[in-house]
Amino acid sequence: MKPVKLLRNTLLSLRDLLISAGPVALLAVGLLVAAYWWLDPNPPKKVTLATGPAQGAYEEFGKRYQKALKAYGIEVVLVPSEGSPVNLRLLRAGKADVGFVQGGSGERNANEESGIVSLGSLFVEPLWLFYRADAAKKAPGGALTSLTQLQDLRVNIGARGSGSPFLMRRLFEANKMDREQLKLTRLEQTPATVGFLGGEIDALVFASAPESLMVQMLLQTPGVRLMDFSQSEAYSRRFPFLTPVVLPRGVADLSGDLPPQDVRLVATTTALLAREGTHPALLQLFSQAARDIHSPAGWFNRAGSFPNIEHSEYPISREAERVMRSGQPFLQRWLPFWLANLVERMWLALGIILAVLLPLSRIVPPLYQFRIRSRVFRWYGQLREIENRLHAQPAQAGDVTRELDALEEKVGRISVPLAYADELYALRNNIDAVRRRALHGAA
Repeated sequence: MKPVKLLRNTLLSLRDLLISAGPVALLAVGLLVAAYWWLDPNPPKKVTLATGPAQGAYEEFGKRYQKALKAYGIEVVLVPSEGSPVNLRLLRAGKADVGFVQGGSGERNANEESGIVSLGSLFVEPLWLFYRADAAKKAPGGALTSLTQLQDLRVNIGARGSGSPFLMRRLFEANKMDREQLKLTRLEQTPATVGFLGGEIDALVFASAPESLMVQMLLQTPGVRLMDFSQSEAYSRRFPFLTPVVLPRGVADLSGDLPPQDVRLVATTTALLAREGTHPALLQLFSQAARDIHSPAGWFNRAGSFPNIEHSEYPISREAERVMRSGQPFLQRWLPFWLANLVERMWLALGIILAVLLPLSRIVPPLYQFRIRSRVFRWYGQLREIENRLHAQPAQAGDVTRELDALEEKVGRISVPLAYADELYALRNNIDAVRRRALHGAA
């Protein structure tokens, strides 16, 4: 049997099956396309992350997030800024998708913050107040322990737009210090550090994580000391966004015993904030990266303390909450990210589509059966017409016989699946029965 003929004699006719199921299939495709367009499961390939000043901790962490998301084909564009307040403004204005923001950075407005969500607190960011040892000779013991001792010193409190000036203003007010009487400058971190090391500035203030290269360098610079906030507990009571922390003795350099004693500090908690409209898959990836980057033990926290979603100033993203509580999604452990994300975000839509299509799919078998049987049954009309003419005009039996032969030849070219062959043979038998009647009448 030739391959083409064998294919025609299969149990099903693929062409008829496709035509019968076509409307349902087109509806399914249409619903899938609509669901894909509505859900938008695949994230954009580029995302902006507002970081901070050059050589700061935010920039360093930004590079780590950049590397982490690159593994998933996502380009993270780092947007340098002066600090947390600027990052918050960038998020509000839609000029950044994600950003690092210190606790207590600027005044909050419930309406303005409605479009911002938190991916969790990442680390504590102490307020570092470094001072030159020769500038503190008049202080008791030659060491600074209170902000009031800065009254006659040249102090750089950070560039405009960074979080430090805003924080220092509130701390000065709490200590009843008149800022107009203080020798304050607002240089950016790098020029301020150059001036500090050159003796043009007596004290340097900035808030940063210990991973900052500037912190690491200043802690090991001879003639530079770190102020001990002896009232750190009191500050935390007055300002809810501040936390008392202790820099342990020797944590910067065990062999050099740096710092030479425990140092009390006050710290803010830095969170990773995002615009509410940022794609959920990106929020999920940033949350997963946060677990990997910030979970190890640090100078001020034990392993696993960060990231966390407790006591957040902003609403917690559902994606972040799920990652923090359950870790990496199950499908991502076995499938490529794009496929796992597609299935994860489309499964509910797929369930709804199936619920709609299952009842409709029941019409496909009857429609298919009708199409196949109609190939055979449409010839019964012609056969009946021939039989009626034979009954009415028996003398035309010879013409009827020739018409039956022509009809049988046409029927012989009909191709139906094997499952419906009995109906084709029944038609041929009926043609033969009418022919016998015609031959009998002619005889």
